[in-house]
Amino acid sequence: MDIVYLGHSSFRIKGKNAVVVTDPFDPKMVGLKYSGVEGDIVTVSHNHNDHNQTSLVKNVKKVVVGPGEYEIMGVSILGFASYHDGAKGEKRGPNTIYVFEMDDLRICHLGDLGHELSEDLVEALGDIDILFVPVGGEFTIGPEGAVKVVQAVEPTLTIPMHYQALGLNQESFKVLAPVEAFLKEVGLTVERLPKLTVKKEDLGEDQKVVVLEKK
Repeated sequence: MDIVYLGHSSFRIKGKNAVVVTDPFDPKMVGLKYSGVEGDIVTVSHNHNDHNQTSLVKNVKKVVVGPGEYEIMGVSILGFASYHDGAKGEKRGPNTIYVFEMDDLRICHLGDLGHELSEDLVEALGDIDILFVPVGGEFTIGPEGAVKVVQAVEPTLTIPMHYQALGLNQESFKVLAPVEAFLKEVGLTVERLPKLTVKKEDLGEDQKVVVLEKK
């Protein structure tokens, strides 16, 4: 499996049977380039323009929006209801957490999660190999909240997202914390890669953080 970071909360996950793209964004709003992206399946965590621009992904066969169980091209997708804020959605609305089962790996994308996870939700998510977690704060959980989520889920690999980055539209996102704030708090080994290539059998027992460079 190959995982490429497209920026913000968007990733391209290429498995044996399908390519999944998460949370495609409006480049004008976000400030980062978003073009030439192709995928079979697109998931949308919530209906905000920096996460729902499905028309920008080419050759899509299925768009997944909201909680539920989906089976598409050999990829199992579970969507879990959550919130974009700590007030049960009163400020920013709902958010969907997705768990993908592909290539014998279980991958969890938290979207714009705005609160800590309940014990019941952690149990429902199950064993997670790779966790995509927002760490920038303000619109989502921040560095400390993200650490608590990582500690609760206990993934083998944690990939941070939705943080301050070079080129990000400062009118919209100047309040986001940089990824270094999360890395300092989490206290795990950090690896920086242009892309992640991973197989289930290659995963060790030790937890670590992988910071992916934007494509």
